[in-house]
Amino acid sequence: MAEEQHDLGGTTYLRLVGLGAVIGVPAALLAALFLVLVHDLEHWLWTDLPDRLGHSSPPWYLVLGLPLAGAFVVLVARRFLPGDGGVSPLVGLQGEKPPPLSHAPGIALAALGTLAFGAVLGPEMPLIALGMIVGLAVAPILRLGERESALLAGAGSFSAISALFGGPIVGGVMMVESGAAGLGASLAPALLPGFVAAATGYVVFIGFGNWGGLGTPGLVEPGLPPYQGTHIYDLILAIVVGVLTAILVTVIRRLAHRVADLPRPGMPVLLLAGGLAVGVLAEVADLLGANSQDVLFSGQASVPGLVTESSAKIVLLLLIFKGLAYAVSLGCGFRGGPIFPAIYLGVAVIALPVVWFDISPTVAVAIGAAAGMAAMTRLLLTPMLFAALLVGLQGVDTVPAAVLAASSAWLAMRAIDERSPESSSTT
Repeated sequence: MAEEQHDLGGTTYLRLVGLGAVIGVPAALLAALFLVLVHDLEHWLWTDLPDRLGHSSPPWYLVLGLPLAGAFVVLVARRFLPGDGGVSPLVGLQGEKPPPLSHAPGIALAALGTLAFGAVLGPEMPLIALGMIVGLAVAPILRLGERESALLAGAGSFSAISALFGGPIVGGVMMVESGAAGLGASLAPALLPGFVAAATGYVVFIGFGNWGGLGTPGLVEPGLPPYQGTHIYDLILAIVVGVLTAILVTVIRRLAHRVADLPRPGMPVLLLAGGLAVGVLAEVADLLGANSQDVLFSGQASVPGLVTESSAKIVLLLLIFKGLAYAVSLGCGFRGGPIFPAIYLGVAVIALPVVWFDISPTVAVAIGAAAGMAAMTRLLLTPMLFAALLVGLQGVDTVPAAVLAASSAWLAMRAIDERSPESSSTT
């Protein structure tokens, strides 16, 4: 390790840090462009199109048809463009390796067909891959070696993912803790270029001087009431929710693997059938009283409404149907990230005590987010930090509960993995 650090010392390392700062801006711009494209297409498909068809909300045929159409888009990307649309979300963050530039169109198109059309996955893995590609794109120009190229790929992914997690800290810690971007044992010398790239890249979103930036929404959930003090029953509840969320995520992952391993005539049939199944699940939930839009998508935008839901029946419906749609999306061949739907399900688990016992929605968001993220990623520090930043200054006192939720979920997943080694593929 000392020899590796020496190889990257002095002017060589300072040059990489400087390049990281430069790469941060185009990586962030690419991430911004991708997120804006997803948002605008999603808005057109699910808001403007129903309105033009004379409906105030998406009608049943769009709820069924759009995820199926998205599956077709993903199929085109995976079949006719290099790279198979990126890494499967079942492999997770640790499966992300720097892809070549030729894979970028396929990754972007597959993610667009997944995210904008309603499949239950998040944008984190496509963003990481696209950020890596930006870093690798400059390596041949600068005649960098393999190891230096990997560091710049990691720097690009740092910058791109910071757009999603509200700044350099959470995204950077997640990349470090998961060992993504091919950093492996060289984490220490890779830290500085990555964080510098994330910091300079995030200027694209928050602005600089008189320039206001692109105005990407912050990480903090809006409208949460202040939470003051630490209550023993909230700490106990955090431990229980962590364990229950770990069990739920394990069930979902096993179901997703069963879907992926189904005897089938080929990937196209499974992918298209999965898209239709996601739409059917959303429509059935809608007929039973829930909102189909809360079943579809990653769930990131639906968390505030979930913790203020007053009906235990609706929460249970969302928990069941969102979980099933998540498992199908993970296993049938869509391309996206697994983290945000798991966060939503963690919040859904604790939304029931919010309804039954009137606990604070602020501590509920912190506990659910920490438990869901820890259970799916098998990371520990990142979920704690993410949950603390998610609730903002009004939820500073929720940190102990978030720590216990993440810790109990992490320990529960460790215990489950030890009992069932075949389920221990990490995210």
